[in-house]
Amino acid sequence: MIEIGKIAAIAVTGAICAVVVKKHAPEVALVLSLAAGAALLALTLEAIESARGLMDQLSAAAGLSPAVVAPVIKTVGVALLTRITAEVCRDAGEGGIAAFAETAGAAAALFTAVPLLQAVLETVIGLL
Repeated sequence: MIEIGKIAAIAVTGAICAVVVKKHAPEVALVLSLAAGAALLALTLEAIESARGLMDQLSAAAGLSPAVVAPVIKTVGVALLTRITAEVCRDAGEGGIAAFAETAGAAAALFTAVPLLQAVLETVIGLL
């Protein structure tokens, strides 16, 4: 089970430390932010695995093929990673790189979703 109290404490503590240190050592503040983010992700891994298991059970109960469900899960992963990457870049003062990361993430999400589009198209053709 995800422990929101720990997540909130780590997030607030990391943010306060980064703000205090940022004035004198912006590089250290960025490292603190990344460390807090890594700790937060580590705490959420169990919840992510549980959600993945539930999605697998639901797709099996609905008779959906893994070829349909996997691209959806991968696309969500690409979106989350892209957002985190862009925010870290913005925090480091690199808005231009953040914009490029978002564009690359959108292209990667589209590419990841192609098998889903193929499966939908095959289903529609099978119904005709």
